[in-house]
Amino acid sequence: MLYERTLISRKPEDVIKTELSTVRQGGAISPDLVFKSPYFLDFTGLKGYYSEKKLEDMIISGMQQFLMELGNGFSFVDRQKRIIIDGEDFYLDLLFYHRKLHRLVAIDLKRTKFQAAYKGQMELYLRWLDKYERQPGEESPLGLLLCAAGNNEQIQLLQLGDAGIQVAQYYTELPDKDILRAQLQKEIAQAKLRLENQKED
Repeated sequence: MLYERTLISRKPEDVIKTELSTVRQGGAISPDLVFKSPYFLDFTGLKGYYSEKKLEDMIISGMQQFLMELGNGFSFVDRQKRIIIDGEDFYLDLLFYHRKLHRLVAIDLKRTKFQAAYKGQMELYLRWLDKYERQPGEESPLGLLLCAAGNNEQIQLLQLGDAGIQVAQYYTELPDKDILRAQLQKEIAQAKLRLENQKED
């Protein structure tokens, strides 16, 4: 299940084998092995309607569980990070640092499905962090958009990975195991179909 949830599972098979081999040999890991989808945020206790602010509050109060769900290597840096651009204030929901990737990781919480406009907002945050917060020896910052649902075709067309942005779905309630298994199998089948289409092109 963890393998299927990591974003590497959406890559071509030869890329997957290469990346796993690199990790086994003690080499550097890629962002696709660090980020996964979906994330289970059931520890927040949120059900039905809730605001992004409430989701953020519950994540902060359950920081230990959130860090465990994110995976190894994440360290908390800031909440509602203030970013001033052209005299205008912007606020990044959550800021982390990943020790193995040697990068800042900006997380923006969305209680809706992914929208194309989110890319521009996250790119702005990442460029600012790269200019003003990146330390010597660190890699460029990465962004994670945590959305209530995905829009897979939009995500693919926007080529978010090239911009250092990942999109992941989250659940505030654990779904039934059979529903979750069916959804994961559907995602895998769609990924295989995309790979087959790419090979034909």
